[in-house]
Amino acid sequence: MKAYGITDRGMVRLENQDAFRYMVSDGGQTAVAVLCDGMGGEKNGGLASALAADAFMSYITDGRREPEDTNAATLVREAAAYANLRVYDRACRDESCAGMGTTLVGVLLSEGGGALVNIGDSRAYILTGRVLRQITRDHSLVQEMVARGELTAEEARRHPRRNIITRAAGLEERVKGDVFSLALEEGQALLLCSDGLSNVVPEDVIASVLLCHLEPEPACRELLRLALAAGAPDNVTILILCREGKPDSDR
Repeated sequence: MKAYGITDRGMVRLENQDAFRYMVSDGGQTAVAVLCDGMGGEKNGGLASALAADAFMSYITDGRREPEDTNAATLVREAAAYANLRVYDRACRDESCAGMGTTLVGVLLSEGGGALVNIGDSRAYILTGRVLRQITRDHSLVQEMVARGELTAEEARRHPRRNIITRAAGLEERVKGDVFSLALEEGQALLLCSDGLSNVVPEDVIASVLLCHLEPEPACRELLRLALAAGAPDNVTILILCREGKPDSDR
């Protein structure tokens, strides 16, 4: 597996409140990655995202266990819960951090399988053959409106209240993360991104970029360029993992 990530404050925000971390084992068979988007407009959103990202990574990689020793779904669920507690505890102990929170989308991939967890509206997509599919479901006000048939997906992408999320890490002592089983096969690419990308670059364009660039770094840089060219009203963070091999368009 190969991985690369990139982040930018965008064209409007004064600071970058996103964070990402990733690690690929020496042999490339195991990868851990996480992306967090600190709550916009709240105090210390950048601190919340950094705390959550570090906590998620350390829970899985701190040496107490090998990722293969525990079911991947269990590990990412526990790691997200640990990240939530780290942010919540800091907010409780430090009055200046009250109300801070963050989204979180994290993944563990290994030869034995993998799993992904998300809280909030940062997304995960998988490219299989020529098809880009969103794995996660946004925990957001507009997604609930889409589910009720009140908005189309395209209308939700432009809705003025699209940044209102209904679930975040750090706001309460416990938060439920959605967990998905995941296997990244040869020729496939996994994209984690903040809404700074998904709100401004259409999914068909994202798919085209991933198809044109076989390596994670040039794909990340091109997606960032497109987001900035579109005005990038929010922080933009992109993280791509791929498994080398010939794509199977029939999968």
